[in-house]
Amino acid sequence: MFKDTRAFSGFSVDDIPAAKEFYGETLGLAVGEENGMLRLEIAGGIPVLVYPKADHVPAEFTILNFPVADITATARELTARGVAFERYSDDHDELGVFHGDGPLIAWFKDPAGNVLSVIQESGIQE
Repeated sequence: MFKDTRAFSGFSVDDIPAAKEFYGETLGLAVGEENGMLRLEIAGGIPVLVYPKADHVPAEFTILNFPVADITATARELTARGVAFERYSDDHDELGVFHGDGPLIAWFKDPAGNVLSVIQESGIQE
């Protein structure tokens, strides 16, 4: 039934202007706005919907993963842009990159508290 549909993902935030600034300015994504919602333009052509929710509760899981070629350089650039990385264990380096089991990954939050990550491309199985 849905084999040929262009499904897309979405998540909520509690402050659309703050989300627009973060995703557009801090992360450098193309961000459209329509009907009080945001549309994040990511590679691949399928947008991600960001919608306002007054009783928003941040996701307790990673909602968006951004594959990167050089996680160390990306973590440095994001830190310079004001992003603070989460540390869930002692397996993180000084930048916040996780070096435990699995791929190199670094988690951070958007202004609404939703968890995002940058993940080393070589650690992703396609």
